[in-house]
Amino acid sequence: MKLKRVVFCDFDGTITAQETFVGMLKEFAPELCQELIPKMYARQLTLRAGVRQILESIPSALYPEIIAYSQSQPTRPGLEQLIDFLDSQGVPFIVVSGGLRGMVETVLSQAGKEGESLLGRVAAIYAVDVEATDEFLRIKSEFEGDTELVAKVQVMALHPAEEQIAIGDSVTDLNMALVAPIVFARSRLCKYLDQQDKSYLSWNDFFDVREELSRQWLR
Repeated sequence: MKLKRVVFCDFDGTITAQETFVGMLKEFAPELCQELIPKMYARQLTLRAGVRQILESIPSALYPEIIAYSQSQPTRPGLEQLIDFLDSQGVPFIVVSGGLRGMVETVLSQAGKEGESLLGRVAAIYAVDVEATDEFLRIKSEFEGDTELVAKVQVMALHPAEEQIAIGDSVTDLNMALVAPIVFARSRLCKYLDQQDKSYLSWNDFFDVREELSRQWLR
């Protein structure tokens, strides 16, 4: 059954108050990041190729440290309140990340008031899985696409709705933002969308998103 509305939300730098996944890559593969990340931001190298190369250069033995790195990462203000509002409207909140599933789950499990986990309140999580049984990390992604390790437009197609809403902050969200009728953009994503002449709503925290959606849906 086609839903009325669905919200698709990026993780890194969107749900997290800072770029957690990019920060982790810089921490565990600094030299390769220095070389490849500027090329990805300039769209000279695909996210699929660049992120895979960086991740698969990291020794599997460091994976527990990667998860530990995630544990101290704060979420952007208003996330729980936005999910409360979406629940009240019967709208699914779906996380779509080009980063690691383990990092997404770790951060969401620790978010929420009084230590309550937000992990169980998310309708679905689409992200990159890793195998840490060999010497170096190995990437697995069910939705690997042309330029992305997680092709966000493919994910959106699994959840058709009369109105699809995208929330993001960077180049990883560009393809998703270009097909979504309503886009909340901040940081680098605004510049990419300006270049594509695609309209968007600016936001700083999830209180802004909740307020605007409330204004549109309840008027």
